[in-house]
Formats: sequence, structure tokens, C-alpha cells
Amino acid sequence: MPYLEEKANRVIQFIQQLKLTKGKWAGKPFILLPWEIDLIKKAFGTVREDGTRQYRNVYVEIGKKNGKSELAAAIALYMLTADGESNAEVYVAACDRQQASIIFNTSVNFVEGNKILSKVTKTVMSTKRIVYPRTGSFYQVLSSDVKSKSGLNPSCVILDEIWTYPNADLARMLTTGSGDAREQPLFIYLTTAGDQLRGYGWDMHQKAKDILSGRRVDPTFLPIIYGLEEGEDWTDEKNWYKANPSLGHTIKIERVREHFQQAKQDPVEEALFKQLRLNMWLKQNIKWMPMDVWDKCSFEVNPEKLKGRICYGGLDLSSSIDITAFVLVFPPIPGDDKYYILPYFWIPEENLKLRVRRDHVPYDIWEQQDYLKTTDGNVIHYGFIEKFIEELGTKYNIKEIAFDRWGAVQMVQNLEGLGFTVVPFGQGYKDMSPPTKELMKLTLEKKIAHGGHPVLQWMMDNIHVRTDPAGNIKPDKQKSTEKIDGAVAMIMALDRAIRNENRESVYDERGIIMI
Repeated sequence: MPYLEEKANRVIQFIQQLKLTKGKWAGKPFILLPWEIDLIKKAFGTVREDGTRQYRNVYVEIGKKNGKSELAAAIALYMLTADGESNAEVYVAACDRQQASIIFNTSVNFVEGNKILSKVTKTVMSTKRIVYPRTGSFYQVLSSDVKSKSGLNPSCVILDEIWTYPNADLARMLTTGSGDAREQPLFIYLTTAGDQLRGYGWDMHQKAKDILSGRRVDPTFLPIIYGLEEGEDWTDEKNWYKANPSLGHTIKIERVREHFQQAKQDPVEEALFKQLRLNMWLKQNIKWMPMDVWDKCSFEVNPEKLKGRICYGGLDLSSSIDITAFVLVFPPIPGDDKYYILPYFWIPEENLKLRVRRDHVPYDIWEQQDYLKTTDGNVIHYGFIEKFIEELGTKYNIKEIAFDRWGAVQMVQNLEGLGFTVVPFGQGYKDMSPPTKELMKLTLEKKIAHGGHPVLQWMMDNIHVRTDPAGNIKPDKQKSTEKIDGAVAMIMALDRAIRNENRESVYDERGIIMI
């Protein structure tokens, strides 16, 4: 295939006139690293006999924080303003609008830092669009609502973090048949490794691997993969560079070493390290809590000794026929650095025996041992639970009760009427990731005391977590085949305890744990 140096150099020169905007690089030219130059040369310099680009599809799989978002943002601006395409349509898409906006917002920063681009383009942040009036072109963020994508005629599409795509609908809508009126459309697929060996991202990974190995031929598809192969030593620092060509430049080796130390203690962090840092696809969901570590925190919890103590509640309401959990977390006091956990669980009395036979879980034994309570009838009696919490409020100083917004409106109003401060608590990564990671940290440090409560222990053993592209985590009720309501309630209560403890949050002191 012919190679035209001047075509690649045109892109490289355009990008290196842009200025970076973050951290210590703010205000400095965007000087491409060797791996980025290699990518640009292959993608833009490799041409057909007629001089148009050889590659229609460019697949880039690389560890996080290597600068792929910045590179994609720069390429998007080039395709908008300098590729020579009249009425260009440039799109950046991801599984959700927030993820897609990361690349777009970086492009906006590049535009604002460049005198020429800021004059010849117009940015409309409300609609996430940059317009280039000279050629009637625009650059737009797309959400994952595939129904609205028909009729597009893209000249360039950047599909970010395709490992998170639930299916191929979005990608196919944007790439199959799209761009047929274009002479040389460009589709760029960006991703880190995924957390399961199935789905659209895995299929694209397999295609890229097949082309690299020669098992498959597609002259329009450029595969670029930086990562460790299965069986390679993930603990060997020299191997980290295989997945991170920007290591030592945009990535500090010290940060990777810090994450590695956490990965050696925590199975979930090990999985995140392999997936996001070393770009290794995970074979299976990893159970989050090592139960031997959890069991070492079976310190005695004496409810009588906790009377009058400040505490925070977490309420996870079930459906009317399932388990409801309420958990109190007591923050440390002088001379005792542990967080004490008091969990309470309820299920409908009439369903108890059926659930034992169906689920093969000893609800009846737990009920006899007073680890689990029942409410009259075949559905949860929320009024009974409200009275129980009211009684707890006479024993303990319950400062706040955090609750999942879903399905809790009436009970929340009733609890507020009883004088409790009730706080809504989101179940997304933003709210759940910090206390979930903090719970693991406190457990490893043996600063959690849960008394070996068997229902809570069962739920902790059930937890699987979901990960986002930034390495945030949250308990995943879909992946967790058994119940985890008590664990979720405890995490919510722990968050409120930490944030309110002495009115100073550990998150404020050392920052949220971000990997």
C-alpha cells in the first residue's frame, strides 16, 4: 500500500499547533509521543492508488490515561476543519452522553486555546456542537439513543470506550451504510479492555486480534492494541510499558506503582489494575470482598454499649415481597478507631418457608436466631419497619438516614414526620464509588466491627461490582446473583458517617480514592 508522508505530516502539524489545557502541561504545545505519531502515520499516510485513505476503520485499544482522549479530540478538530471535506459531519459517541462529552470538552479547550480555531469556529455548549461555517461543517456529541441516528451522513465518527456498549446498535447505526456519500469516511474505535468476554467491544477486539495474527483480512481495518497477553506476568513492572506507551510521559510510574500495591491486597483492585492499567480483558466477574478479610472484622458488637452513640442509617427498601435492610453505622470515638455495624433485615412472614425451599438460604434459622425479622402477611409491612426505626431512635442518636430514591417516597415522608433527617442517596458511580472503596480500605485495616452477623456476611459474599471507564465502582445487583441489600444500606450509612464525622470528611482530607 502506498504511503504519502505529506498527508500524515499535515495531521501531525495541525495537532502540534494545539495547546494542552490540563495540569503541568497547560499552555504547552501538544507534542505527539512516538506511539501517537505512528498511529497518525498509519491512519492518515497509508493511501489507495487514488490518494484517498486506505483505512476506513481505526481500532485503538490501550490502557487508561495514555492520552487517547486528547488525541481523539485533536483528530476530531482536524476532520472538522482541515480534512478538506465539504459539509463535514464529525461525531463523538459513547455509551452515555457524559462519556462522549469527555472528548468533546477537550476539543473545546483546544479551540479556546487556539487563536485561529476560536475565530473560525463557533461552539454551542448547550447542544454540544462546534460549527465550522466556512465549509458548512459541524462536530457533535451523540448519546446512545440509537433511534435518533438514522439519516446521518458522517465523515468521521469517534466511538469511545466501546467495551461499555451494551450491544452493537449504536455503532452499527453510525457506521453501517453511513458515510457512503463520503469519499474517505473515518471511523475511530477507542477502548480499554472490558470486564467480560462478550459483547460488542469483545467482538471488535477479536476482529482486531484476528487481523493482527493474519487469521482474517480486511484492508480497510487498522488494528492497534497495547496490552498484556494472558499468561504474561502482570506484577513485572517492565511489562506495564506494553499497555502504556505513554508511561513516563503522561503517566507517572509512581501512580501505577501505588495502584499496584492496592491491587495486591484487593481482588477488585487487582481486576481493575489488569483491565484498565494493563489492558487485559477479564474472563469473569470478580467477587468484591475477600471473605477471609471480612471475617477478620468479626469483632464484638454490643448494642447496649452503643446506646446514646451518634450513628447514621442506610435504608434499602425491597419490593414488597423481598428483603428490606436497615443498617446503622457508628463512627469511631476517642480510644476506639472502629466503625461498628448494626444491621436489621425483614421479609414477609408468609413467604419465609417458600423462600427457604426456593433459594436454599436458611432464612428460617436466621429468623429463629433473631438475625432476621418478619412482618405479618405476604408483603413487607413498612409501617412495622417505621415503628422499629422509631424505637431505635430512642436508643441511638441517629443523625441521618440515607435511602435509595427508588420506591421510598411514602416511607421517607413518614420517617421525616417522626423527626428523622432523611437524605436521598444516588445509586450511581458518583455517590457509591467513594464509600464502597472506603469500606474495602477500612476492612483491610480491621477498622470495621460487624460481629459476624450471618445475613450481612452472606450479602457481602454475594457482591459483584460494576466498573466505569474511570475506574469507579459500585455494587451491581444484576451481577450479584443473590441479595446484597444490607451491603448497599451499609455503604450508604458509611458514607454519611464519614462525611459528617466531626464535620470533616476523610474524602476532604485525602481526596476520594480514584484509581
